[in-house]
Order: sequence, then C-alpha cells, then structure tokens
Amino acid sequence: MNNKIRAAVAGGAGYTGGELIRLLLNHPNIEIAGITSQSRAGMAVASVHRDLAGDTELVFEKTLPRTSIDVLFLCLGHERSRQFIRENDLEKVGHIIDLSRDFRSPNSNPEGKRRFIYGMPESYPDPATYAKEAKAFGNVANPGCFASAIELALIPLARAKWLQDDIHVHAITGATGAGARLSETSHFPYRDNNLSVYKAFRHQHTGEIRETLSIAMEAEIPQLHFVPIRGDFSRGILASIYTSCNRDQAEAIELYRNYYAAHPFVHISDNELSMKDVVNTNKCLIHIEKHGHMLHITSVLDNLLKGASGTALQNMNLITGLPQTTGLQLKSIVY
Repeated sequence: MNNKIRAAVAGGAGYTGGELIRLLLNHPNIEIAGITSQSRAGMAVASVHRDLAGDTELVFEKTLPRTSIDVLFLCLGHERSRQFIRENDLEKVGHIIDLSRDFRSPNSNPEGKRRFIYGMPESYPDPATYAKEAKAFGNVANPGCFASAIELALIPLARAKWLQDDIHVHAITGATGAGARLSETSHFPYRDNNLSVYKAFRHQHTGEIRETLSIAMEAEIPQLHFVPIRGDFSRGILASIYTSCNRDQAEAIELYRNYYAAHPFVHISDNELSMKDVVNTNKCLIHIEKHGHMLHITSVLDNLLKGASGTALQNMNLITGLPQTTGLQLKSIVY
C-alpha cells in the first residue's frame, strides 16, 4: 500500500465523479484516500453509484482527510473549484486535477502558488513533452467534453497551419453532459425521442476551443461556427466538422496518422463512425473524407471518459510518471 498513489475526489456524487471513482477503484496504483460530497455526506458511495455494490465500502465525507493526498480530483462543477481551493487547507495536497472550466484559459489567474496546465496531452505532438510540462506546472485543468471532441478533430490541421477558412461544427451530446442535477431539458419526457439545438454559436466551450487551436497554430484561427445539439441518449459525443482545404484526402489522413502515432487514445479510422464505437472507452476515433474543396472530419468519444474522467486519469498517470494507459484499457459496449 505504501507505494500506491493516494488520490481523493471532491464532489464524487455526480456523473463525472462516479465515473472517476469507477476508474480509481480499478487502477492498480491507486489508494482512494477519501471522497467528498456536500449533498450525500454520510451515505455509502455504493448507495449513490449503485453499480459499485460489492466493490467498495467507502462513504462520502463532508471534508477531505487531513492526511497527505498525492492527487486531488475536483469534480465540483463550474465556478466552484477556485472557491474550493481558497476555502480549504490544501497544503498536504500534491497535485490538483480540476474538471471544471475555472482554470482552462491560459489567461486564468493562478490560485495562490498553484498554476494549471491545459490538460489535453494530445495538444502536444510528443506525449513526453506534455508530461514534462504537466509535471512542471503541477496541476491540471482538464478540457471540456465538447472541446475535447472538436479540438482532437482539428489540432493536426492547426499544427500544420492548414486551417485557412471558416470552420463549421455540428456536435451532439448525451444527457449526462448536462450533469446529474435535474433541469427542464434533462427530464425523461423532454429528452426521450427528442433532439434540440442549444447555445448555437455561443456555447461556453467555444472560447476554450479557439484558444487551444490558436496556440497550436501560432496564429488566430479562422471563424468557428459551433452548433451544439442535445441527444436522446445517455452518453457519447459525435462531432461533424467541415472546412475548406486545398489538400487531398490522402494527404489529410497521412497528416493525422503521423500526428497521433505516439498518442494511444486517438485513432484514425477508415470506416464511418458511430458513438457506440467508443462509449465506455477513453478513445477518440476520427474519420476523414474530402468532398470537393471541403474536408469533412467526424470525431466520436465518450463525454464522461475521454471527455472528462478518463482524460483526468490519463493526466494523473502522466503527472505521476506512470504509463498514460494505466487503468484505462477499457471495453466499448459495441451493441
């Protein structure tokens, strides 16, 4: 036990927190030091995440343990992580991996002595370079779910400076993307057999996507037109993206395959994609076609894994010196 990484989760009762707990319980190098929840304190973790019956006797606590914690995951929701860091004594916490948007922007102010790196390992051509940077920062701001699907589909083009014209994105997400708290648009009668556009051209991830791609391209990217869609399914994101490109399909596929060759979770598929190819995995699959002057890119990932908790664990592996795939060799549901 002494050689294990002591990890804790703040805000473990929601969808993202639950998915992270499942991953941590099955990670060979992790000892869970504590899980907090303000709304479920005193309740058994398995009474909230009921699939964990028989897997853990852990109980939700009101506060973090006073003992040392190697890695603290913040699953608190947007605009709550910074407040949590200010209000809690975290001197005994080594690294923080924050799953909110509070520290994602490069222009975000650090919190005390803590600086946060934008936590997309694939934004660097070489994972080792990213790991070195992440260790230097010490703390990670995990990317958003829509942002992950769209950025992974476009980073190779940005790095190659092939983004020269407007970028059009339609992306559909599952109901878990809205979080566990009920809202009018997450109730079953609304969501079932229904699709709806929301926050067209003004989704909160748009700025994050623009910043990440502009840094990759070393220039401001062209206009990004992003239309998000609510899907009538639980989990998964499919992003359909097109932009004008003067390179042919074979060149584009070669660019993507070369760029992602060292990244174990992103793969270029010759087949048209569906979300079930990736649900319950930490993979992002990408399919590329050229139609006339338009390059069409499809990307699919699981919003709770590669779009959230899976990447958080991937970041923990990298920042602690483990192989990034440790604990993340997961199986899709397929059918």
